[in-house]
Amino acid sequence: MSASVKIQRLESGAANFQQTLLASLSIPLAEDVAIDLKVAEIILAIQTHGDQALLKYTSQFDRLQVQTARALEILPSELEKAYLQLPADQSQALNSAAKRIRSYHDQQRLHAGCQTWDYTEADGTRLGQKVTPLDRVGIYVPGGKAAYPSSVLMNAIPAKVAGVAEVIMVVPTPAGVRNNLVLAAACLAGVDRVFTIGGAQAIAALAYGTATIPAVDKIVGPGNAYVAAAKRRVFGQVGIDMIAGPSEILIICDGTSNPDWVAMDLFSQAEHDELAQSILVCPDVNFINQVDASMQKLLPEMPRQEVIRASLAKRALFIQVDDMQQACEIANTIAPEHLEICAQNARQWAELIRHAGAIFMGNYTSESLGDYCAGPNHVLPTARTARFSSPLGVYDFIKRSSMIEVSEAGAQTLGQIASAIAHGEGLQAHARAAEMRLKKPGA
Repeated sequence: MSASVKIQRLESGAANFQQTLLASLSIPLAEDVAIDLKVAEIILAIQTHGDQALLKYTSQFDRLQVQTARALEILPSELEKAYLQLPADQSQALNSAAKRIRSYHDQQRLHAGCQTWDYTEADGTRLGQKVTPLDRVGIYVPGGKAAYPSSVLMNAIPAKVAGVAEVIMVVPTPAGVRNNLVLAAACLAGVDRVFTIGGAQAIAALAYGTATIPAVDKIVGPGNAYVAAAKRRVFGQVGIDMIAGPSEILIICDGTSNPDWVAMDLFSQAEHDELAQSILVCPDVNFINQVDASMQKLLPEMPRQEVIRASLAKRALFIQVDDMQQACEIANTIAPEHLEICAQNARQWAELIRHAGAIFMGNYTSESLGDYCAGPNHVLPTARTARFSSPLGVYDFIKRSSMIEVSEAGAQTLGQIASAIAHGEGLQAHARAAEMRLKKPGA
């Protein structure tokens, strides 16, 4: 029988609680200078040598040898073939997930400030906002250790709902092995072109373009440390979604939930990797003990138990609090990627939450449903960045232009205001440009 895993416990009433909590949230990783230097070398090579460098790195890192960069593209007919070859259960599940994700983002487009609007003032001046989609977006889909069709749907569908004209997908295929479920997801999501490239070289190709790979306006999607470093370096040349850290879940419980369910939900993030973080916050110490017992009982059944065990031992937390209100305050401090509220009147407690990537309310709302098929996006801010950033959405694939049409009457009022401020800033040409449109007295 496997040894039990010891999970760190904190009490909100302890004198050093706040400092200990913040220290437990930090990721003990110094930036890897070697990775950054290698990524800089790869990006420069792609900028300088284009397809030639892309072929070299694809052969070196993915063991995929082709004669021309054109051979790296998967044609739309091949995507459709992959979709048609899916087993019935996978095809139905993928279709259902895509439909729900598209429906949610359709609603988001209507209600999240993604529309053009204007209004007219009394003097005839018109002011507003014009919303236009990005022309071309690149999505990065990991393809090394595992296949992520859900990542394809979550990144490509909101781009298409936003009206992006062309979505370019890159996915590494080590040794030429392609995943049918990933290609089928690309077909369903409306991806326009797919290239079998990965790593920092794929990010560089999307950012700067080569003879074969078109340059894009924004790059989204998760990846390893090399992909993250490359996204940092090309930001400014193109937009990026975010630099995602290890996965996180925080579960607030009032002590009325099923401890086995809570234990498995904590496992659902811990199984991602050793640096993932699972946190339980609860005012009932007896319930915390029950969840602990459930975790020890269920852990030996998990195929990825060694990863889960390492994650729990390094970064998991049990936090005992005074009451549910304090639990919500601590959740706001942590600003987790995923927040589950497993409690009676969950929506009442959700009203107190200000910082979380996604909020899952009620005992039947497992985080895994959000990962795959509930509808809202699963690309979420990590590492406390939910304090100032949001899930990936339609709004990430549009841009806003201010619209200003000043009437003759409006220019008389606004011109005087602008003139006074411009003179105060010492910008006389600005002032004169406004003044020249003012009517002269008696004219």
